[in-house]
Amino acid sequence: MRSSGDGTAGGAGPSPVESGPYPLHGPSAAPSSHPAVVTADGGPGAEQIGYRGPAACAAAGITYRQLDYWARTGLVEPSVRPAYGSGTQRLYSFRDVVVLKIVKRFLDTGVSLQNIRTAVRHLRGRSLADLERMTLMSDGATVYECSSPGEVHQLLQGGQGIFGIAVGVVWHDVQTALSQLHGERVDTGETLVGRHPTDELARRRNRAV
Repeated sequence: MRSSGDGTAGGAGPSPVESGPYPLHGPSAAPSSHPAVVTADGGPGAEQIGYRGPAACAAAGITYRQLDYWARTGLVEPSVRPAYGSGTQRLYSFRDVVVLKIVKRFLDTGVSLQNIRTAVRHLRGRSLADLERMTLMSDGATVYECSSPGEVHQLLQGGQGIFGIAVGVVWHDVQTALSQLHGERVDTGETLVGRHPTDELARRRNRAV
């Protein structure tokens, strides 16, 4: 299936029946399936856990200034809870933090902001299973989605400089980092203390049974 977004990929790109790698471009997102609700361990669940700005920054490897600027400019906005003026705290989901870390890596390698925005929209539209096996590749001008080693090899054969991000690896790096940090239950606002917030949530559920 062809990917989507609004980047500046050259040419018309492959047709939907052709194999990848697929450049991310086009006016609208067309996810392959509905995104799952994501808990702190990266898995699907009915109860979402959010993270405040300092925890999101620590797990993504960015500064609070970057986090604030990206939220205010709409590059990566918190999907759990935005800031509603003075005294309120943004709350980021696990998926948000994964996206933050990927944005940081793309910026560090000189990928254009327009193409990064395309990648962000693309990541938000894909299912959990898609993200775990996806590799994002960029030659600086275009961002591509690759879902197999063969598609990665096809891009590398072009001879130009290529930078790749294995989204599944980033996913697990963020999971490890957040396991050391405090989360917050979205339904009650209760703080869940690391070592792993989902472990604490499970213990409380068991005591309630």
